[in-house]
Amino acid sequence: MSQACAVATHFPILILNEETYDTSIALYSFCLLVLRVCSLLAGPWYFLKKACAFLFIFTWIGAAWGDVSYTIPEETKQGWVIGNIAKDLGLKSGVLSLRKARIDTDGTEKRYFDVNVDSGNLIVADRIDREELCGERASCVVKRELVLESPLELHRISVHVQDINDNAPKFNEELINLEISESADRGARFLIEEAHDEDVGQNSVQQYSVNKNDNFVLITTGNTIELVLDKELDRERQQEIDLILTAFDGGSPQRSGTVAIHVTVLDANDNAPVFSQAVYKASLPENSPLDTVVLTVSATDADEGVNGDVSYDFGRVTEDVKKVFSLNSKTGEIRVIGNIDFEATTSFEIRVKAKDGLGLSSHGKVVISVTDVNDNAPVVSLKSLSDTIAENTPPGTEVGIINVQDRDSENNRQVHCSLQTGVPFKLVPSIKNYYSLVTTEQLDRELVSDYNITISATDEGSPPLSSSKTVHLTVADINDNPPVFEEQSYSAHVTENNKPGSTLCSVAARDPDWRQNGTVVYSLLPGEVNGAPVSSYVSVNGDTGVIHAVRAFDYEHFRSFKVHVMARDNGSPPLSSNVTVTVFISDVNDNSPQILYPTPEGNSFMTELVPKAAHAGSLVSKVIAVDADSGQNAWLSYHIVKSTDPGLFTIGLHSGEIRSQRDISESDSMKQNLIVAVKDNGQPPLSATCSMYLLISDNLAEVPELKDISYDERDSKLTSYLIIALVSVSTFFLTFIIIVLGVRFCRRRKPRLLFDGAVAIPSGYLPPNYADVDGTGTLRSTYNYDGYMTTGSRTSDFKFVSSYNDNTLPADQTLRKSPTDFSDVFGDLEECSEVGKL
Repeated sequence: MSQACAVATHFPILILNEETYDTSIALYSFCLLVLRVCSLLAGPWYFLKKACAFLFIFTWIGAAWGDVSYTIPEETKQGWVIGNIAKDLGLKSGVLSLRKARIDTDGTEKRYFDVNVDSGNLIVADRIDREELCGERASCVVKRELVLESPLELHRISVHVQDINDNAPKFNEELINLEISESADRGARFLIEEAHDEDVGQNSVQQYSVNKNDNFVLITTGNTIELVLDKELDRERQQEIDLILTAFDGGSPQRSGTVAIHVTVLDANDNAPVFSQAVYKASLPENSPLDTVVLTVSATDADEGVNGDVSYDFGRVTEDVKKVFSLNSKTGEIRVIGNIDFEATTSFEIRVKAKDGLGLSSHGKVVISVTDVNDNAPVVSLKSLSDTIAENTPPGTEVGIINVQDRDSENNRQVHCSLQTGVPFKLVPSIKNYYSLVTTEQLDRELVSDYNITISATDEGSPPLSSSKTVHLTVADINDNPPVFEEQSYSAHVTENNKPGSTLCSVAARDPDWRQNGTVVYSLLPGEVNGAPVSSYVSVNGDTGVIHAVRAFDYEHFRSFKVHVMARDNGSPPLSSNVTVTVFISDVNDNSPQILYPTPEGNSFMTELVPKAAHAGSLVSKVIAVDADSGQNAWLSYHIVKSTDPGLFTIGLHSGEIRSQRDISESDSMKQNLIVAVKDNGQPPLSATCSMYLLISDNLAEVPELKDISYDERDSKLTSYLIIALVSVSTFFLTFIIIVLGVRFCRRRKPRLLFDGAVAIPSGYLPPNYADVDGTGTLRSTYNYDGYMTTGSRTSDFKFVSSYNDNTLPADQTLRKSPTDFSDVFGDLEECSEVGKL
């Protein structure tokens, strides 16, 4: 049992919360059990039983009060950790931050301390000067309140400030003048005003010393310092004596202060002034007007003449007293010269000195008590307030914490609070001077969007004083409306080769909600255009809804595309809606005609063979060109800009067919060269040119140049021809069979390009990008020519399939012969050429 009671005495001061309450109940149950056991015992156990009961009651009372005490030295630097208040209060980690813990003051005092809500440490916030804070009081305690919200909880903190030796002893005067009669007897005592040290305890003044001299010694009794005459004075031998009085404190390191004592040896003055009272007392209301007479001190001196003239002065007093009171040196009246504030100081203790004409003095004590008047109106402070309340907030919700303070005392500081009528709020009293502002009914922003709540506070003074504070609360909207676009869909038209960054169109959406709930932000929904992200083609301004082109568009790649724009508000959670924007691309004339036949590639040139017996109007060849543009930008026209015989051939304006204008005559040059220009119908028009080489002959062997080349080669390679002839004879029969089979095979195969004289264009010859342009080009890959030619015929009989691009050129200007007619003609030509070579 004695061990259990010993443990109980070491319990720290508890805080009344859930954990300490459980601990107290457990301790209570345990002590009850121990008390019952002790009650069964007799003799010495009776004392132990009473001791345990007393300790339990003391522990329970400590838990109910809930104070936490700390001790720190003064002048502790800012940021110094005093202790972990969360641990000392038995609170879990993170509770201080969650419950908005703070050190509360009434607004007129320095904070001195603060709490780190993350670590739970109580730290020094301001410089602490014990002398400024507590003056000469031996015990200096700073009391503050730790406030926790949700729910509201209040804990008192007491911090004991220990004195350090930071002040040296100081005398009230820099020079003490003593006038001592030479008739003074040995052992005469002369009172010296003691030194003052603002520190307390061991750090205050502990001892005095005077420099070595022949006449005086120093005797100290308590706070009384007396200079004792040890050897009689002789004015004729020494008229003046200078001494140095030193005061030492008991601090570490030790500090000291000095004062000079000047002794003037006079003739006999053996009576010091005597006050009529040892202690003078007066009561003074605060806010007393200036020049008010508080009281009058009086002292008399039994001597006559100069030795009996008494003057008054303050003894050891602080500078604050000198700013509030004045002392008439002749009459001894103490008057008010400064502001008297009960809330700052409740009493003054003043030492008054009376001195006669020759330097003898005595001291008296004046105690002035300050009485309180109701001069401070209550102060209403907002400790916590939710400026904005959602309209769906349920009734009974706490929206703010109000604190009311009155600096007066007793009835003058009793305060009553109230709200004006007609608002859906009320004040609920909480701990001490705290009130909770809570809602009383459901709020509706559409009816009332904000409230101005006036809180009135009135004290019980006479006459009563009151004050008020207006709290503004805004009812917040909830996000219940999505943005709505002004149109169901949007269209944008832009010409190709546009500048990146150009504006296509703009979208607009409206949201009827308030502030951020009604603020609309635009963005593109993810998607692809021709396999690329839509963001690489267009962008949208998130604030204005203006859609810009990111790149230049090409009509030849695509004519239109769609993007989806989302309008989203800034509510929580956000609401959104979508709209489709279709971008249509218009064509411009940015592609020159491309000539497919005759091909301009390579160093060789295309040669067409024209029979000598061709009549006027016969189809000789055809210039084939395409344009990647569409519409009128792809309407092509053909012109002969230069020819060997200008009157011999003509070209179709839109068909590109080269025909003879008259019959071929013997006088016409065998070699004809035509330069053809192909021009589109764009603005401005673009064009391309090509050269067409025509050879008027029925047989390639008739061409002089070919004969010369063949002759030269036979002459230069005679030996090779002889060997070839021998081999040809031996293989003539086999060659004949191969030629016959080859002729039959060539009649059945597909048309192909024949050296320089072919006119048929195979489908694979067209460039890939002209294979299909959705009807916007001038020639499809299936636009082929087939020809039929018989041996010795005077004209070539062609037939053409109809163009897939019938809208490009007029129907009566397109070629109408069958494309299959070309194959046999150039097949026979190829056969004949190969047979001729053999």
